[in-house]
Amino acid sequence: MLHQIKGLHHVTSMAADAQENNGFFTNVLGLRRVKQTVNFDEPSVYHLYYGDEVGTPGTVMTYFPFPNMMQGRAGVGEVSETQFAVPKCTLGYWKDRLTAYGVSGLSQDQSFGANRLRFQGPDGDGFALIEAEDDARTGWTGNGVAEAEAIRGFSGANMRLQDIGATAELLKFMGYEEAEKRGDTTRLIMPGGNGADTIDLEALPSSQFARQGAGSVHHIAFAVEDRAAQLEVRKALMDTGYQVTPVIDRDYFWAIYFRTPGGVLFEIATNEPGFDRDEDTAHLGEALKLPSKYAPYRDQIQQNLPPLGN
Repeated sequence: MLHQIKGLHHVTSMAADAQENNGFFTNVLGLRRVKQTVNFDEPSVYHLYYGDEVGTPGTVMTYFPFPNMMQGRAGVGEVSETQFAVPKCTLGYWKDRLTAYGVSGLSQDQSFGANRLRFQGPDGDGFALIEAEDDARTGWTGNGVAEAEAIRGFSGANMRLQDIGATAELLKFMGYEEAEKRGDTTRLIMPGGNGADTIDLEALPSSQFARQGAGSVHHIAFAVEDRAAQLEVRKALMDTGYQVTPVIDRDYFWAIYFRTPGGVLFEIATNEPGFDRDEDTAHLGEALKLPSKYAPYRDQIQQNLPPLGN
């Protein structure tokens, strides 16, 4: 069993409109845009990052907004719900806030004993706010949400699979422990993690496979401290039989990727070097930052990208 993984690092999804996406995460959810850059493989498309003040691993939601992208179709083989942690007794505040902004899909229930408020993003993305008992992380308050209610970061994520067996075994190999089962859903927890510690595996054996599009999670990333730990994880995964990519420099972290038995794309990302490597913390996310290979084409790239607003 591995010991290097510390919980989630980030979750990356796709959207159909960059301005709408930016407004939802900054104005509605009150997160900070900590980086605006471009897709490494398609520089005509933004890669936007939202999180806490500095983009701490375990807090960062990222998006590829492809203009006019076809809507995704929900199903198995995907991350179906990204879950954010909020302080106790704040769901009333959030329900009122989301209602005022016209957010769809609002429903309140309990998940493994914790109060949960479920809702949808602009592209039908599945989200939930989970009241956390003892979350010491500090939320971002620069966009009009007070510290008492601010999102702390991820709580975890839910994956829908036809068969959870092989994915559960993989997560246990990665250091997760099975905590509880309720109905068709099994919860796994990362002991001593970074706060973004839970993965729920929902078994839906008769469901159709998801089709990726706007509103779909592209991949889910798990955090390791540094490149040395990442190489240890890569070797262990490959020794187990997984096809893992070489290490890829993503400017703000190093990444490796592999496809899981259930169909979900996993990434292992380093906590280093962080989002302040090319911007002062006070100005994160304000300017367009480009991978070095695209720097000579800045004027052309910037001209073709839509303005985001604040």
